[in-house]
Amino acid sequence: MQNENILEVHELSKYFPIEKGLFKKVVGFVRAVDKISISIKRGEVLGIVGESGSGKTTLGKCILKATEITNGEILFRDNSENIHNISSLNKKDLRRLRKEINMIFQDPFSSLSPRMTVNQIISEPLFMHNYIKKDIQDRVKYLIQKVGLQISHLNRYPNSFSGGQRQRIGIARALATNPRLIVADEPVSALDVSIQAQILNLLQELKDELNLTYLFISHNLSVIEHISDRVAVMYVGRVVESGSTQQIYSNPQHPYTKALLSALPQPEPGSNFKPEILRGEVANPANPPSGCHFHPRCIQATEFCSKNKPELVDLGNNHYSACFFSK
Repeated sequence: MQNENILEVHELSKYFPIEKGLFKKVVGFVRAVDKISISIKRGEVLGIVGESGSGKTTLGKCILKATEITNGEILFRDNSENIHNISSLNKKDLRRLRKEINMIFQDPFSSLSPRMTVNQIISEPLFMHNYIKKDIQDRVKYLIQKVGLQISHLNRYPNSFSGGQRQRIGIARALATNPRLIVADEPVSALDVSIQAQILNLLQELKDELNLTYLFISHNLSVIEHISDRVAVMYVGRVVESGSTQQIYSNPQHPYTKALLSALPQPEPGSNFKPEILRGEVANPANPPSGCHFHPRCIQATEFCSKNKPELVDLGNNHYSACFFSK
C-alpha cells in the first residue's frame, strides 16, 4: 500500500444472486460491482459518478463492509498508520475500526430516527465506542455548532427540522468519532438547490479543518466537479474512466464520459452546441452485453468492441480510460 494512500480497493466485486422457484435455485447474478480497483490519498476527495444503477452506492457500502463483498481486497490505513484488510476482518475488529470510517446518507429524512433527540442521535456512536460520558456531551455540543446549528437544538426531534438542517445533523453524527474517511452517498441530492451549495461548502470547510478524506458519490456532474480532486466514472459496475477533475472535465476520453458531460446545461443557450444523445437503455447488470458493456449505446463502437473487453489503460498523468479508441 502506497504511503500517501488512506484507502486502496483491489479487484472488488459484489454479485447479488438471482433466485427462482420454490427452492430458490440460483439462476444468475446481478453484477452490481465488477472488479473495481480505486485508491484515495490522504485529504483527497474522490468523486464517483454515473447513472442510477451503475453500482456507486453498492461500492460505498462494500468499502464500509455494510454489505458482504464477493471478491476483492479493501486496505485501510488507520490513525496509527496500521494497515487493515477490511474485507477479512472479524466483527470485533471491524467494529473497532468503524470509528475511523463513517457514512453520510442520501436521505436526511429516513436516516435519522424520529424517536431520538438530536443529542441522542449524535451521541449514540460515542456511547457505542465507550467514550467517557462527560467527554461525550462536550463533543456533541462542539459538533452541533461545528455544522452550523445551535446547542438549543439538541433536545429537539428530527421532525422539527428542515431537510438541510437534518443533513447537518447527519454530518455531525458522521463526525462524532473523529473519522479519517467519510463515504458521502449522494449527500445533497434530496435537498433544494439553494441548500445544496450550503451543505457542499460545509463539507469542504470540515474537510480542510479536520483533515478529512472523502469518497463522494453522486450522479450530479456539477456537484462532483465542485468538490472532487479526482473522479472515477462508473458504468454497469465498472470504472470506465478515471483521472483528475481537470482531466475528466476538460479532456474526457471515454464515449460514456463525453455523453454525460455533454448533457450538462450550457452557459450560452443560443450556441450551436449539440449534446451527444445516448441511444438505448443502461445495460442490465444481470445480463451485461459481451465485450465492452457500453458498445450497444456507443456511436464509435465496432464489431471488435462487441467481442473484446477493454481494460483501464493509463493515457498519461494517471488519466485512465477503458476504451479502444482513447488517445
